[in-house]
Amino acid sequence: MKANIYRSVSCGDIREEHIGQEVRLAGWVENIRDHGGVMFLDIRDQYGVTQVVVHDDSLLEGVNRECTVTISGKVVKRDEETINNKIATGTVEVAAESLTILGRCVNNLPFEVVSSTATNEDVRLKYRFLDLRNPKVHNKILLRSQVISFLRAKMTEMGFVEMATPILGVSSPEGARDYLIPSRKHHGKFYALPQAPQIFKQLLMVSGFDKYFQIAPCFRDEDARADRSPGEFYQLDFEMAFATQEDVFEVAEEVLYETFKKFSDKEISKPPFRRITFAESMLKYGTDKPDLRNPLEIVEISDMFEETDFKPFLKKCVRSINVPGAASCSKSWFKKMEEFALSIGMKGLGYVKVTDELLFDGPIDKFLKEGDREELIKRNGSKAGDVIYFIADTAAEAPKLAGQIRTEVATRLDLIDKSRFEFCFIVDFPMFEQDEESGQIIFTHNPFSMPQGGMQALLEKDPCDVLAYQYDIVCNGVELSSGAVRNHDLDIMVKAFSIAGYTEDDLKAKFRSLYTAFKYGAPPHAGMAPGVDRMLMLLTEEENIREVIAFPMNSNAQDILMGAPGEVSEQQLREVHIKIR
Repeated sequence: MKANIYRSVSCGDIREEHIGQEVRLAGWVENIRDHGGVMFLDIRDQYGVTQVVVHDDSLLEGVNRECTVTISGKVVKRDEETINNKIATGTVEVAAESLTILGRCVNNLPFEVVSSTATNEDVRLKYRFLDLRNPKVHNKILLRSQVISFLRAKMTEMGFVEMATPILGVSSPEGARDYLIPSRKHHGKFYALPQAPQIFKQLLMVSGFDKYFQIAPCFRDEDARADRSPGEFYQLDFEMAFATQEDVFEVAEEVLYETFKKFSDKEISKPPFRRITFAESMLKYGTDKPDLRNPLEIVEISDMFEETDFKPFLKKCVRSINVPGAASCSKSWFKKMEEFALSIGMKGLGYVKVTDELLFDGPIDKFLKEGDREELIKRNGSKAGDVIYFIADTAAEAPKLAGQIRTEVATRLDLIDKSRFEFCFIVDFPMFEQDEESGQIIFTHNPFSMPQGGMQALLEKDPCDVLAYQYDIVCNGVELSSGAVRNHDLDIMVKAFSIAGYTEDDLKAKFRSLYTAFKYGAPPHAGMAPGVDRMLMLLTEEENIREVIAFPMNSNAQDILMGAPGEVSEQQLREVHIKIR
């Protein structure tokens, strides 16, 4: 650290080799302790904490916790009984000779900085500058900086060129609600903040750039979730020309494995990451973002109940989950699982216990036909002492409900191995699906994806049977990234959009830039965009994405610190031709 008028050394760097030296420290007063006429201050900066001993009370006039000070004095060794092995500077202290207050602080703090994370979130966010002084919070933001620096260096090392794409764009139907910005110069027209740099990065490929990346801000007017910010988020956006799905996978595997290896001590699944089709994932795990640390798997058993006297299973999609050793669980445990099932919309949660004789103990047993017990045990791999849970609902709902039961059972029985990061790719997403309300065929994911089988698949297959070169990266049940091999063929794009109800004129109007660019020699290209915020959530083991963002909005999409969204003047509204209705 370069010395200046405020400090010659940081609060975290003083060691025994400094004993006898005159030093200057600057930082925040974290604590003040009176030991019978001798005062002790803990001075904190970004790098650590140093204890300062003050024998002259007059130096402390006006000093209180969280004010900023600069202190000069000599480094001395602490008495043996006062050595603090919990901090790096714990064997020394500074005997203050002068102290100057640099920034005063009010006496009544809204919360204790060192325990800020236990405070109501809106209060924390209102005084975020205080919350961020807490080393537990502060260090997560420092880690964010380190991770982003590492990502940039890694992508550059791999031959990618960093480029910035515009923030002011045009509204387009990309899946989420846009943030709109009225134009002052163009009456009645609006810019839109980018939901992702999707179109721009494809245009860069058409422009002859071979491999692009950026740490891209993305803006979506969505409701908040634990793993989703309601306003903006950041992703490692990258795209490659003349590339296949496997080319993208190789880059993603190397970057993510190296990043998690550098910033975590946990075991990390090594490349190549496991590939799981969307259909397999929905069947075995009941979700397209499976947590592979959970050993439980879901089994399809609908065919066993095509004819049954048990009405809840009749003509339903029926799934089962075998839970090893759960037969010994208490009655209250089973009752709580049933309560959970009711809370997620199930009408009940049937189960049987497997006895030592490989017979079933439970109310559903009497509805099983001859041979069903053996078949259930075979399909589920059940043993004595296990429990088989049954989930029955519509074909659309049963997989999702089974997935939630799978997760809840594993969580309650502590079956999830939290000592590792388990990555996988989810591949072969359906290109289209049927909207439940309108019955219309719509895109399931990214409309710019290349259909597997190209034009022939679009012409010959039922739209809901067409798969796309579309993929996600999932880690520990968190969707880290979406990506695709892009559709670079204009004829295929026109046909794909026509299936989803868009005319060629719609395509020209809504995606004019791509429509035009693809007439001028577009290369095959592919890419993806791992989420930086979610990577940090995993690395820091935080359950809420707001903990890894310096100045986040709250769950209600409000910036409590800045007062956004806020009102503007009538003059400002007139300038952009807006009237509040």
